[in-house]
Amino acid sequence: MRVVGTIVLLVALAGTTAVSVVALPFYGDDPGSPALPLLTLALWGLFAAAAWCVFGVRGRAGVVLVLVGTAVIGAAALAGPPNTSTDSARYAWDGIVQNAGISPYDYVPADPALRELRPEWLFPSPTLEDGKATCPGAKIMKFEELGTGEVICSAINRLPVPTIYPPLAELTFAGVRALVPVTAEFWPMQVLGLLGMLGVTALLVVLLRRRGLDPRWAALWGWCPLVATEAVTNSHIDILGALLLVVATALVASGRDWRGGIALGAAIGTKLIPVIGAPALLRGRPVPVIVAAVATFAVLYVPYVIASGIEVVGYLPGYLSEEGYGTGDRFVLLSPYLPGLSGLVAAGILLLVVAVLVWRLADPADPWLGQLVMIGATLAIVAPRYPWYALLVVPMVVMTRRWEWLAIPAALSVRLLIYGAQPVRLAMTVAIVVVVIGTVRRADPQTRALWKSLVNRPIATLFPRRTVAAEK
Repeated sequence: MRVVGTIVLLVALAGTTAVSVVALPFYGDDPGSPALPLLTLALWGLFAAAAWCVFGVRGRAGVVLVLVGTAVIGAAALAGPPNTSTDSARYAWDGIVQNAGISPYDYVPADPALRELRPEWLFPSPTLEDGKATCPGAKIMKFEELGTGEVICSAINRLPVPTIYPPLAELTFAGVRALVPVTAEFWPMQVLGLLGMLGVTALLVVLLRRRGLDPRWAALWGWCPLVATEAVTNSHIDILGALLLVVATALVASGRDWRGGIALGAAIGTKLIPVIGAPALLRGRPVPVIVAAVATFAVLYVPYVIASGIEVVGYLPGYLSEEGYGTGDRFVLLSPYLPGLSGLVAAGILLLVVAVLVWRLADPADPWLGQLVMIGATLAIVAPRYPWYALLVVPMVVMTRRWEWLAIPAALSVRLLIYGAQPVRLAMTVAIVVVVIGTVRRADPQTRALWKSLVNRPIATLFPRRTVAAEK
């Protein structure tokens, strides 16, 4: 019955995933529509039920269900084009430009020098309405070509600015686009995302078995709605960074520090964000890890620095300013109490404290918990607008079996799909409470007693109990 129940839930999960991709419009079509948020909530509910059910399936059948379920859900996520992000349009453009022999850091997409490279599916022709040029469709944005002022319609966001992506991401974009014709639209990167999703699932199954743990925990990655949506449908390159960080952590845990450092450097060279995985890997032999990571990162940048010089910095400074990190306005939990730069300073101090604690307390032979705390705490403090950043934390949830930390990715999904600061603030607060409660419940009796005393002491100070003797 558990096998049948799991299969039914997986079919429902895959079907709902396909519906969310095909039947619903791009989220920008109707910002106030509750359809996509409600369907996302249903996906998380089905995911929780399926994951609970598979733990009742014993033996090899459970592992087979995990792997097959990952493939089915991932295939369902291929049902349509990206539905909550246009980042993959920039991926395709950067690959097309590189395959034409041009560095992606040299020109912005709105530069007329690249006019001949623009495919129709990325740059549809504008239409005239009442004598004015317009760009129909939620995914198509209107810009002006540099120098000429002509109207350009494009699926690429931030058309007048250079690319932001690091070198390994750019090499990946070029490699994928070299295998398909220019007319191929979004599916090449989506297929790469599916392969990454399957690869991480298989790797987690292997790593769990080597540690003597239940491989069915890999379902928390392979069946997670966030993974299907952001790794496959929206095909974010963060999936490659997550895969490389898992490889780096596994290598360092097994004593292969040089190789682990190479994988860490490659992960950072994919999206920069995986650098937050470094503290947990530096407890044992930090020098090989640091040297290998820095060398790998530098080597990846060499051909682009030769071609473009300082321009390889791309749009990173502008992006950080645009997102409000320079002023502290982007920290949804801190900004109401610490507005402006004070929020930025507070976030920096909190991140530094967490990083030092993780570095000092992480087990060199078992750094997975340190990774979970570092990445999860960073996501909670920074609270980015983009839930795909949480692809880094889901594998760490699997390897530590601390499922309560999935509340963090779920809360970030709320930030993308529901407009307004208050819902996001509430969702992230609830997520942190869930993580704290789960952590306390998992602690040994002595630690739980310490937590209880820390909570009860200020309560007792504020509200002292009146005893019979005191009343007399």
